[in-house]
Amino acid sequence: MIFDNWKWPNKSVAGFTRLAAVLWVFGLTACSNADVKDLEQFVEETRAAQKGRIDPLPQFKPFETFVYSAVTMRAPFVPWRDETAESNRSNRTASGPQPDFNRRKELLEKFPLDSLRMVGTLAREDGQWAIVQAPDGMVYRVKEGNYLGQNHGKILKLGEQKLEVLELVPDGLGGWQERQASLALQE
Repeated sequence: MIFDNWKWPNKSVAGFTRLAAVLWVFGLTACSNADVKDLEQFVEETRAAQKGRIDPLPQFKPFETFVYSAVTMRAPFVPWRDETAESNRSNRTASGPQPDFNRRKELLEKFPLDSLRMVGTLAREDGQWAIVQAPDGMVYRVKEGNYLGQNHGKILKLGEQKLEVLELVPDGLGGWQERQASLALQE
């Protein structure tokens, strides 16, 4: 350090210490201001101010209980059934068109019909084929009798410009109805 070799005279160190002590005492007395009357007055006014009033809790009407008797009423978790619609449904499902659920699904049956594109036809010795492109980019060849689309669509007629498809869609009453659809050639 710079001051290691230099020695303070004893008198000046003692004077410096006294001066520091006097300044410290004056600093403490300056912080203790006895003129806090305005602060005390504010606290007294705040305490004397009227306190807030809390409204009483509202009175609630007593809850009316309801006794449910399953003997005289319909069960709440059992679906409502109409006997006439049920008999029509059983007659309709037995006599109407039905999809073959035991048939093995073909590759193009996992795509909706409107997502498939007919991109061409192919005529060979063994018959005429349609070229269909699926949304995954793969190209498939199909012929009359093949299935495509998610509604059990069967190809009825294959032309150079379009495929005619017969779909089986649910009728909403437990049966099935036939719907004509087509897939036109897109260039």
